[in-house]
Parts: sequence; structure tokens; C-alpha cells
Amino acid sequence: MDVQVTRVVPDGGYGWVVVAAVAIINMTNQSILSVFGQLFVGELRLMHGDTFTAALITNLNSLALNFSGLFIGPAIKSFKPRNVAATGCVLVSFGLTLCAFASQSWHFIVGYSFFVGFGLGLISPSTFMAINSYFTSKRGRAVGVSLAGAGLGQVLIPHLVRYLLENHGFRYAVLALSALSLTGLFGAMFLKPLNPAGKHNNHRHMRLLADGDQADKNQSSSLQVVVVSSNQTKGEELAPKTETICGRLSQRLVQAMDLELLKDLAFWSIIIGMALVYTATVNFTMIFPGFLGQSAGFDSQVVAFCMSAVAGADIVCRLLLPIITDHLRIPYRVVFLLGTAGLFVGRCILAQSKDLPIIIAMSILIGVMKSATVLNNNLTISSHCRSEKLAGGLGLSMMSKGIIVITVGQMLGWVRDFADSYTICLYVQAVILLLVVITWTPEILFRHRKQRRQRRTTTKSMETTVEAPEEVAKLNS
Repeated sequence: MDVQVTRVVPDGGYGWVVVAAVAIINMTNQSILSVFGQLFVGELRLMHGDTFTAALITNLNSLALNFSGLFIGPAIKSFKPRNVAATGCVLVSFGLTLCAFASQSWHFIVGYSFFVGFGLGLISPSTFMAINSYFTSKRGRAVGVSLAGAGLGQVLIPHLVRYLLENHGFRYAVLALSALSLTGLFGAMFLKPLNPAGKHNNHRHMRLLADGDQADKNQSSSLQVVVVSSNQTKGEELAPKTETICGRLSQRLVQAMDLELLKDLAFWSIIIGMALVYTATVNFTMIFPGFLGQSAGFDSQVVAFCMSAVAGADIVCRLLLPIITDHLRIPYRVVFLLGTAGLFVGRCILAQSKDLPIIIAMSILIGVMKSATVLNNNLTISSHCRSEKLAGGLGLSMMSKGIIVITVGQMLGWVRDFADSYTICLYVQAVILLLVVITWTPEILFRHRKQRRQRRTTTKSMETTVEAPEEVAKLNS
């Protein structure tokens, strides 16, 4: 007999210690993605690598990061978030160490794309799971504070990278970042999630594809199973429905990965739209230093300042935006859409201007809008999926990002090389963002109107229910 245990979520308490620990991990690991262009593009140029090669490295990094979602759930349940996050920090450090001694461009694919990407893929969901167990109503604020750690790293690390490159060279700069990423182990020590509400046996999930039911075991010599509908009456004579072992395994795979979510067209729109925005953001992070240095003609100090402006605006909004949106009760997907529209405007103005004040202003705008998309990424999925389907929805979202970033992201790198222009690449990014805005806006408006009609109908029915007893009482009197 299973005993149901009610878990009391503190919505704070030691959870804020976990949030601070996750912020440290993000600051020393997740922020490394923002300095790829500043750190590696110069070395790739010495190896005669073009923008297509740089895009391939970053896109394979994102591919490894996102496709780690295929098995991150069983890993967290078996080895606990603390151990998974610590393993991710070690992999990131090892990958950067390999990059420090790279002599060919494919060495960066092994070190940065595979090890760093896979390590970051382990860090992100494990730290989110640790935070998730401590918060309910304040979950958005907790996630915002933890992600602010990555924003703080994006403010500080570009200046650190510039100093190290100018004074110690590429190899020592990468080795310093490798050592810095190991400080995430200190934060992983404090990841102590609450125990789950009930007893969890992870082997049950592993047996979904390997084992069948007890009835199937008794018929192991047979390759087919006869399925009889429970609705069949005694007088009905229906042909038995046979199901092969492959069919049973495919059904269990659908259940384990929640693939039935793919029947929902709105879910397709959400994951593809977010994947396109994610791909445009990754590509912008890679080409932004090149745009400032070559197209706009600024020196390395101004480039670092503009990158810090993006990160500074990002970190401030990661702290403030959840408070504002929670107070105004704005849906997560609407906030994500507004952030995407702001990124579109920022890209267009940035591509047309070479004036430093305008570029700084657009850098701040892009940082603000980027925080709106980053904060509401997983929250948008959680608002659309039921709680029992949330893990599968997040996994499918990660896989869609991996697929689109390796296809559309490579196309953006090819456009940059073919046109030999960072400005044209920014315009192509703007077109992708505009496509998401055009696709999402009518759907969100339609759903909003539908919900308003449902509320009105519910209100009228409640009023009718309340008025009916009063009328009966008047008649009886």
C-alpha cells in the first residue's frame, strides 16, 4: 500500500542559499558562452577558420547542450542534482583545458562543442531542479536571481578576458577560465533539494523500454499480444487486435518522453518559436564583437564596454522583471513575445547605426529584451503543459533548440561568410525574430479572446445559479 505524503514547500528559507549557490555556478560557467567570439574568433582566424567554422563550433555546442535533455532526468534522479551539477562543472573545465592546447579548429569542436556543451547541459536542469523544490509563488523571482549570476559573469568576464588576452595570450586566458569554472564546485556543495513527496524508484523508468508487464512475461515465448477492448459486450464478435513487441516499445517510448504533446499545434508553435529566438540569440552573441570591431570600427575597450552594457541591462532586468510581471499578472508567453519584438527592433536599429551613443542604447535595449526571453523560456512551457507532462515538454523544447540551432544557425554563419557583412547577418536575424512575432501574435490574441468569452460564460452561469434559489424562495413566501 502506497502512502501519500504531502510535501510542504517553504517558498524560501534554505532555498535562498540554494539560489545563491546556483548564481555562483552560473556566474563561473554559464557566462562562458557570452565570450566565445571575444576569446576564440581571433585564434580561429590564425588557424584560417572562417565565420562558418565559428558558427559550427557554437552550434555543435548548443546541440550537445540541448540534446543532453534526452537523459538528464534519469541522471538527476539517480545521482542527485548536486552530483550532476558538479560533474557538469568538471566537464566544462576539462573542455576549456583542451581548447587551451588546440592547434587545429576541430580541437575546438571536441573541447568546446562537446565537453563544454555537455557540461553546461548537465548544469542548467540540475540547478533548476534544486531551486524548483524550494519555491512555488516566488519561483520566478528565485530563477531570476539565480540567472542574474550568469548576467554578472557576463559583465565581468569580458574585461577579464580582454586583460588576459592582451597581457598573457590566448592559452593562459583559456586556462584561467578553466580554473574559474571549477569554482562552481563550491556552489554545488550547497545544492540540497527537498526530498520528493513520495518514494521514487528510478528503475521503474528504466524498465519502461526494457520490460513488459507481468502478463507479458508469462507469455514471453509469444511475439504478439492479443488486446481485447474493455467496452466489448458479450454479444459482440470483434477480431482480436494484435500488437507487436515493437508496437509496445513505441507506446512506452511515447509515454516516457510525453511525445503525445506533439499532437498539440500550439505546443509546436511554442517550441519552434523559442528555438528560433534562441538560435538568433546564440548567433548574435558570436558576431556582436565582430560587428563592433570591424563594421563599426571600435577598439577592444569599447567592444568590451558594449558587451558589458548588454550584460548589465540583462542582469538588472533578471532581478526586476519577475517582480513586475508577477504583480501585473502578465502571461509568461506574452512577456516572451514582447521580448522577441524588442530584440527585433534592437537588431534593426543596431544594423543601421555606427554612432556610439545609439549603439550603447541598443545594447542596453537588447540586454533588457534578452532577459525577458531567457527568464520566460521554461516558464512558458510550464504554463502550457500540465505538471505531469512538464518534464517531457522541457525535453522536447531542448531537442527542438538543438535541431534548429544546427540548421538555421549554420545558415546564419553561411550568410555572414557569403555576404562578408555583419550588418546583413543582423538583418537576417531580425527577419527570424519577426517571423516569430507574426506567428505568435494572432494565436495569443485568439486565445485571449477565447478565455475572456469563457470567463463571461462562467460568470453568467454562476450568477444564474445564485439567482435561482432566491427566486424559489420568493415563490414559496
